Amino acid sequence: MKFVLALDQGTTSSRAILFDHAGIAVASAQQETTQHFPKPGWVEHDPEEIWGSQLATAKAVLRDAQVDARQIAAIGITNQRETTIVWDRRTGDAISNAIVWQDRRTADVCDELRGQKADRMIRRKSGLILDAYFSATKLQWILKHVKGAQQRARKGELAFGTVDSWLLWKLTEGRVHATDPSNACRTMLFNIHKGDWDEKLLRLFDVPREVLPEVRSSSEVFGNTTLLGGEIPIAGIAGDQSAALFGQMCHRPGMVKNTYGTGCFMLMHTGDKPMISKNNLLTSVAWKINGKTEYALEGSIFIAGAVVQWLRDGLGIIRNSADVETLAAQVSDSDGVVVVPAFAGLGAPHWDAWARGLMIGLTRGTTSAHIARAALESIAFQVTDVLNAMQADAGLKVRELRVDGGASANNLLMQFQADLLGVPVVRPQVLETTALGAAYLAGLAVGFWKNKRDIDSQWKADATFTSAMKNAERETKIRRWERALERSKAWEE
Repeated sequence: MKFVLALDQGTTSSRAILFDHAGIAVASAQQETTQHFPKPGWVEHDPEEIWGSQLATAKAVLRDAQVDARQIAAIGITNQRETTIVWDRRTGDAISNAIVWQDRRTADVCDELRGQKADRMIRRKSGLILDAYFSATKLQWILKHVKGAQQRARKGELAFGTVDSWLLWKLTEGRVHATDPSNACRTMLFNIHKGDWDEKLLRLFDVPREVLPEVRSSSEVFGNTTLLGGEIPIAGIAGDQSAALFGQMCHRPGMVKNTYGTGCFMLMHTGDKPMISKNNLLTSVAWKINGKTEYALEGSIFIAGAVVQWLRDGLGIIRNSADVETLAAQVSDSDGVVVVPAFAGLGAPHWDAWARGLMIGLTRGTTSAHIARAALESIAFQVTDVLNAMQADAGLKVRELRVDGGASANNLLMQFQADLLGVPVVRPQVLETTALGAAYLAGLAVGFWKNKRDIDSQWKADATFTSAMKNAERETKIRRWERALERSKAWEE
């Protein structure tokens, strides 16, 4: 067996990547998936499209690489987290569209619970800040608004899962309903201290235990699939950000990575005990391997690469996302323009569900290039806010920031990020670290790789960006960002 197959189901696309024993991606396939916006603030996906596109890419990558199932040691799954799917256990059909992590329809429910002081109990048990971002209120909404769903759930007729569980169910043709702790801990229904679903949280959100998946390890054989021409074990599952942390070899406390995808997600490995943040960050399970659970502090930014998609699809000032760097490089700075991309509210460390997007500092001299540069810079400003909060929580100065994800290929953005942070920004040779992390977790479970030491040496830097900005300029830019940020907050009533 020569390869591990990683299935990477993201917010805007499904991908399949084939990795060899050296951790090199030898083939890949990708399909974009449709975003549905039925009402302002609502974001949905078609679960059948998620499954169909993921299966199609898996078949395509094996076909293109001329590889058959006998050469695949294992499959690893990594996925967009928090996105919520409920399906019929008998037919395997979803009972509604998936409610995506970006969806804000349950923000008012969170406000009500906050008024009841339930947020304190939620934080203590789950490590999360009460927010519509997480799965619990999404699941509650589906069970309440789909006719008969609550009663069917109590009878055990329905299954809930995040995208990993949905794919696992489909791949095993309904034989396995399971998840791993890195996904379970993002539902707001999971007790991170006990490592199991929490009865008080289930009662709070009126979620029957009968709908929940079994929580297993991140690296073990969950079951087998025969849908790719032969029997292949599914042996690794991790939410996308935990998978990226693992793929970036951030295996020791204090190591930090940031993924620049649709959103931005920064994780710091904190060891074998959960660290509860004092600066509005989230406490998550990084992974569970061989019975040992390791934890991370996380800062979640809702809109990062999505702001570039907005420039393309909303404003029409670029034709392809990759064009943004060329356009932004036409000017030396944003000329005072600031974009706050709070299209889905603000995530860490602000947590304002009612903030909205803002563009300020416009003059008659403002061009599309200034707007493009301000949009790119908005990603780096948000990341800086999160890293500052993370350093305050951990009581240490981060030595370097390891970066990955699509937008990390943008040199202009990475240089500006290093300028703002005053910390080296290091980009690895393999940017697909989310898929790579899933592959590593699966490969470790079946002995394709022996242990962590076996894979640590595979990580290599491609480029390192160091700060070249003077302190006075940095402080001026950050102050301007903070002023714009305050104006975006609590816009919706």
